[in-house]
Amino acid sequence: MGILLSVNVGKPRTNPWKEVDLTGIDKQPVDGPVAVRAPGPKGTGEVGLAGDRVYDVKHHGGPDQAVYAYAREDLDEWAELLGRELPGGVFGENLTTVGVDVNGAEIGERWRIGTDLLLEVSVPRLPCGTFQGWMAERGWIKRFTEHAVSGAYLRVVEPGEIRAGDPVTVEHRPGHGVTVALTFRALTTEPELLPRLLDADALPADVRATARRRTGAA
Repeated sequence: MGILLSVNVGKPRTNPWKEVDLTGIDKQPVDGPVAVRAPGPKGTGEVGLAGDRVYDVKHHGGPDQAVYAYAREDLDEWAELLGRELPGGVFGENLTTVGVDVNGAEIGERWRIGTDLLLEVSVPRLPCGTFQGWMAERGWIKRFTEHAVSGAYLRVVEPGEIRAGDPVTVEHRPGHGVTVALTFRALTTEPELLPRLLDADALPADVRATARRRTGAA
């Protein structure tokens, strides 16, 4: 069992790195409970956590990207590599966890957080220009991609309230072996892995379509 170390909600900032006016990548830990529910369709800017939203509505938000989780252990590894402190939320994650194998989670794996909230792992996070600009690290997209520790987006299966300190329990693991890390590598640096993605029924439809198109699958 893992622990939810912090719950992070975005603070709107101007976005000089992309052709949208604002970004919600600056996530800050909040005190007290935060309501989480399934957002509306992609394109509305809605995400799962109350008080948060995205502004690049073409590429972010919607049910399959309702919540973004990143492990504190992986942030600590990055902090050592980069030689700087990385507080919870700095990668734009809503949930900073400890004791949870976020990148080893299988697509379709379900996490119970607290007593009510049930989330389902949907897809890895792919880095974008806003992320690179926010981190202010030269070649950040390439470095993040090569490191292949992406964190996971999750969809909301059952809504609920969460707060820092809540337990995180894996309630279901599909057993197909298609992990967040494998999916990320298949979509970026190791296309030979793309056929494996078709074993994961819980992948978003557009990602499955991409895998089928690139592999010539019917």
